[in-house]
Parts: sequence; structure tokens; C-alpha cells
Amino acid sequence: MIRCDGAPHERGASAIEYALLVFLIAAVVVGGVLLLGPNVAELYETASSW
Repeated sequence: MIRCDGAPHERGASAIEYALLVFLIAAVVVGGVLLLGPNVAELYETASSW
């Protein structure tokens, strides 16, 4: 839809914006797993030896 001033009316997010959001969320999840993975594994090993 075009407004009176000629600028396009934006409604919602485009597929590229959704792809960027998915990429950023995936990057945060992968980063968290890489940072916390060894600590979590050690925690489970310690808990299982009790």
C-alpha cells in the first residue's frame, strides 16, 4: 500500500528479518553450549560419583 507522500507502507517483518533473528538466536545457543558444555559435563560426572 502506498501512502499519500509516496512512501511504501511497511507491515510486519520480511523473510530476511526473520532469517536474521533465527541466525542470531542460533548463534547465541551454539555459543552458550560451547562455553557451558564442559562445565555441565563435569557437573554430571561429579553428581554421578556421589
